[in-house]
Amino acid sequence: MTNVWGNHMDEMQKAIILAGTFDTKGEEYKYVKSLFDELEIATILIDTGGREPAFEPDISADKVAELAGYNLQQLREDNDRGRMVTAMMEGLQMLVPYLYEKGSVAGMLGLGGSGGTSILTPAMRTLPWGVPKIMVSTMAGGNVAPYVGTSDLIMFPSIADISGLNRITRFVLRGAVQAMAGMLGCTRTLSEDQYPDKPRIAATMYGVTTPGVTAARKLLEDNGFEVIIFHASGTGGRVMEQLIDAGAFCGVLDLTTTEWCDELFGGIMAAGPNRSEAASRNHIPQVVSPGAMDMVTFGPMDTVPEKYADRKKHVHNPMVTVMRTNVEENKALATKLAEKINRAQEYTVLLLPLKGLSGVDAQGKVFWGPEEDKALFDTLKEKVDVKRIPVIELDCNINDEEFGEAAAVILMEMIFHKYQPAGQ
Repeated sequence: MTNVWGNHMDEMQKAIILAGTFDTKGEEYKYVKSLFDELEIATILIDTGGREPAFEPDISADKVAELAGYNLQQLREDNDRGRMVTAMMEGLQMLVPYLYEKGSVAGMLGLGGSGGTSILTPAMRTLPWGVPKIMVSTMAGGNVAPYVGTSDLIMFPSIADISGLNRITRFVLRGAVQAMAGMLGCTRTLSEDQYPDKPRIAATMYGVTTPGVTAARKLLEDNGFEVIIFHASGTGGRVMEQLIDAGAFCGVLDLTTTEWCDELFGGIMAAGPNRSEAASRNHIPQVVSPGAMDMVTFGPMDTVPEKYADRKKHVHNPMVTVMRTNVEENKALATKLAEKINRAQEYTVLLLPLKGLSGVDAQGKVFWGPEEDKALFDTLKEKVDVKRIPVIELDCNINDEEFGEAAAVILMEMIFHKYQPAGQ
């Protein structure tokens, strides 16, 4: 294999491979590296992100793509997420066994959602049994067989989405690092984590709603809140509902309610029939939006039920295929969501993004569907009890910064109104 990363790698000591999307999860990977540094365990940083990384890796994403015969700049211009994931997956599958054969690899650890897990786990499976491999993933609560195969790969549940550092993600990442250290026979332990106590917000997110939710998270964090994001993967929605019932949050930013698509139409990421109830039941301020309700999620393309053979589909990554919801399905989804949020007595706002429900439901994108979205919006406005629950329409896509910040401001106003003592 051609040495595409530089001669300094020839001198790299045996280390833990930290591979992943350093553009979207740079903060989290920097934190994990700092924990390995504290334990005096060396790391090899390999970027598999599609955009500029948050920090300088040992092996860049363009080198990973080049190994598999792709050009990263061209992949960026094509803006095809599925093809980008495939390129990084194939390149990493070539790189990891090569580094192992050179004697450079003590183990491998990665963080990710469905895309990151699809990129990293095939490369982990190239490592022999007995070489520690841990995947911290939002997908660990479901069927992990496609990711683990016959290997000894450990799928480590992330509990919350891996989006920002908070009390849950820090706890999980520290556990994964300490587990890896233990598997290597390291007897050192991490120092006690010091993390400030802040009022907590729960939020829901999917890969295709990330920019909008991230804009909301940043504004909330700037105003002193801790935002814990849950991947709308079925498990994520169930965990969030459970923690709301446990009193963990002062507000909920439920911008990604796509799990209802899977619950009603047979997808693989359903959160069960009691989703969207806990905030109303506990009178917790909530902003709700039909984020990613343009899609039902299935596994690889050949797992999509035959009855959907003629429907519009999109390969999100090699392990996930999404199907566009139609007019009748959107009416049913709106009816169900309205039924749930009508249970709220107060402190609930429904926010509608009129220019699209996701990153692929935008003008010029594969799932752009004004007719389908109109059916959803019209049914929601018809079914929601607007005397108690305001319905606010914004002329933007759910991923526009304007939408995320509006959601955050509305939620903060409700929280202030509920919890601020009279006269303060």
